[in-house]
Amino acid sequence: MNAHAQAPVSIAVAQLNLTVGDLVGNADHIIAALDDARAAGAQLLLTPELALSGYPPEDLLLRPDFYRACAREVERIAAAARGVTVVLGHPVEDGGERYNAASVLRDGAVLTRYHKSLLPNYEVFDEERYFEAGGTACVFECAGVRFGVNICADVWERGPAEAARAAGAQVLLALNASPYHMNKQAQRLEVLRARVAETGLPVLYCNMVGGQDELVFDGASFALDAGGAVGLQLGSFVERVAIVDYASGGWSGGEHVPARTLEAEVYEALRIGVRDYLAKNRFPGAIIGLSGGIDSALTLAIAVDALGADKVRAVMMPSPYTAQMSLDDSRDMVARLGVRYDEIAIEPAMKVFAELLADQFAGLPADTTEENLQARIRGMLLMALSNKTGAIVLTTGNKSEMATGYATLYGDMAGGFAVLKDLYKTFVFRLSNWRNTVSPVIPQNIIDRPPSAELKPDQKDQDSLPPYDMLDAIIQAYMERDESPRDIVAAGFPEGEVRRVVGMLKRNEYKRRQAPVGIRVTQRGFGRDWRYPITSRYQDEF
Repeated sequence: MNAHAQAPVSIAVAQLNLTVGDLVGNADHIIAALDDARAAGAQLLLTPELALSGYPPEDLLLRPDFYRACAREVERIAAAARGVTVVLGHPVEDGGERYNAASVLRDGAVLTRYHKSLLPNYEVFDEERYFEAGGTACVFECAGVRFGVNICADVWERGPAEAARAAGAQVLLALNASPYHMNKQAQRLEVLRARVAETGLPVLYCNMVGGQDELVFDGASFALDAGGAVGLQLGSFVERVAIVDYASGGWSGGEHVPARTLEAEVYEALRIGVRDYLAKNRFPGAIIGLSGGIDSALTLAIAVDALGADKVRAVMMPSPYTAQMSLDDSRDMVARLGVRYDEIAIEPAMKVFAELLADQFAGLPADTTEENLQARIRGMLLMALSNKTGAIVLTTGNKSEMATGYATLYGDMAGGFAVLKDLYKTFVFRLSNWRNTVSPVIPQNIIDRPPSAELKPDQKDQDSLPPYDMLDAIIQAYMERDESPRDIVAAGFPEGEVRRVVGMLKRNEYKRRQAPVGIRVTQRGFGRDWRYPITSRYQDEF
């Protein structure tokens, strides 16, 4: 053996699912990971960003008592760090300033502490509201190796990684709470390879996993050597305390889990999002209003995969306009999944409302008012079942509908969690077809038939919307990429359709503000990263 060869340092990567505000529970979880790491012979344990508090704590970070409670748990974790060095992500108040921090703990003491340098204030991030930026590199030694610390956004731009190298770091440790969106992992690898190329530092990237309101964290932690080659790749959407060894610029002994297909990745994000939202908020189960259409069918499949058939209830509420095939397909699907299924006909309620409003509507033609009443009757029934049982109503609307307002306030928008809120209609079809390759739970007729709200005779979605492939492309260009209508038209889309879609999108902001929170899976969803005024007279250029 070469006398100068470096002995490997064994590092545990704690890819954990943590709950915002559950400081004691999160500390217990971290200590359990520490025990696993110690048992596996690890010398160092790396946790995600703000692991102790969960991410994002939002305005909990404005409360002085929150920091005091965090400090107590940091002391408890430090006391448990016997014989293992722990790099712990947590919020800290220091000298009247508040920081997104990483503390290096060993044998009851805080050896050193790093304050996040770059505070993201874009997309879903709002860290400038809460934290001061740090400006000092942090390097510590463990088993003869000098480790530098960065936190999430620090590695997305030049500067902090180079400062760590200048301070003597041989390896860069990156703590992350990086939320999922489509193709995010490829983006992370590209960015981190750029940091490796600039600094020559190998990097170990530890990411959080699990659902937190509209965000889902995918984990997929990884390590890159000094040449940018992958030395560790953990799976996505799974908790894992994994060991990887570092020596002389390279990694060894690390897992290499293959990437999922995009469809499998998105489906798992939705499944985990539903599972964690209900579990972390202690809902006993879910209720879904079935329509015989593809949106409610996919929502039902995801819910059963997330919670188990025993915790999901499906309710079909037919009207005189409901096609027999919708009933047949719904009965077929619930039989395949084994969930509780009830049918409640709404025609009696429709007649009561018609009688109650007859004098008020006298002389006025029937219009969408009567259609919306049907949706609101269904919403009222679902919410009554929710109130009686404690189960949450999962709404079934998709992103295409949210954008255009093709949904009824207090009707099909009534509920507590919107599973498909950030999924375009075209991707709903794509994901439904993919789910059936795993097992055929969605009747093919539901996928093949033209979409319809079935609120009047022979109704089809495309009666009042452009074709979904065109609609989704226009929404994506305007809403996700901030392209001007002029540019969208120049790309080949009909000006009339662009005007119609952009008009619908802007008119229906008031509806989206009243929609339930839903899982974000695209680069930009109608949630934390979409902040448009309801009242606005701005006119786009054409």
